[in-house]
Amino acid sequence: MAKKGDWVRIHRVILTAAQRTAKLPEDTKHVAFEMWVKGSLLDEEGHMGDTVHVKTASGRVEQGIL
Repeated sequence: MAKKGDWVRIHRVILTAAQRTAKLPEDTKHVAFEMWVKGSLLDEEGHMGDTVHVKTASGRVEQGIL
């Protein structure tokens, strides 16, 4: 469990394999385009698998799965 203010990493799928362009190399176009972000937890608490919000070192607020 993570508490508000803890430094955590979140994950989010930006594009599924089906949403990606066909002009990509073969080994790339069959894989989802994913994002991993580290930041301080903004929610009161979060468990692995929860959707949470974080604030990055540059000040952006992102949402993803803890």
